[in-house]
Amino acid sequence: MPASGVHTSPVIRPASVVCNEKEQEYDPSTTLGLGMMHSKYIFLAVLATLLENCMAAHTCVVDSFTVKENFDLKRYGGRWYALAKKDPEGLFLQDNISAEYTLGEDGIMTASSKGRVKLFGFWVICADMAAQYSIPDPAYPAKMYMVYQGLASYLSSGGDNYWVIDTDYENYAITYACRSLTTDGTCKDGYSIIFSRNPRGFTPAIQRIIRQKQEEICMAGQFQPVLQSGAC
Repeated sequence: MPASGVHTSPVIRPASVVCNEKEQEYDPSTTLGLGMMHSKYIFLAVLATLLENCMAAHTCVVDSFTVKENFDLKRYGGRWYALAKKDPEGLFLQDNISAEYTLGEDGIMTASSKGRVKLFGFWVICADMAAQYSIPDPAYPAKMYMVYQGLASYLSSGGDNYWVIDTDYENYAITYACRSLTTDGTCKDGYSIIFSRNPRGFTPAIQRIIRQKQEEICMAGQFQPVLQSGAC
């Protein structure tokens, strides 16, 4: 706050330059230091506001997740290899997972997938699954609904959302599904698969994209690598 009283100088002096109600010799360095400190406080306040806004913009509410824009079913077709996954609750394919997507003349996409699964805690076999995909809202073609069926009695069947979070069609694809929500709209039981056209892996540039997308769907650090040894 400025000192009280009227001064002949046009400079408004801070209270720190007045001691015991007696004017002291004016020190420009004192004013400069206070000005710099004030600017620092303003900068920190602005930075804190920006960080708060950024944190508010990133949310784990499932309905806020973005998916691939202008998703092209035809370009997505073909063979994909799973390189990493975050499993849901229950039995799921474990490794050597691949999927072949086909777009029919009727515009419906189907997939046949295979991978190894462990039964009874020790018996590892290759298993096959089949799925069919529909698009509930044509405005969001990347938000599909998948009806799947295990081609053996020990594999589960049912239906899940199948969202393509991101893909470049030629190298990588990130899929996401949430099976159940909590009361605040975040996912209680969800899973995600990182697919590649090449079973040997990704370039560093693509790895950075994938890490960013994993954070956006609130699953960073939850993925496990998927072995691709050609066993299936």
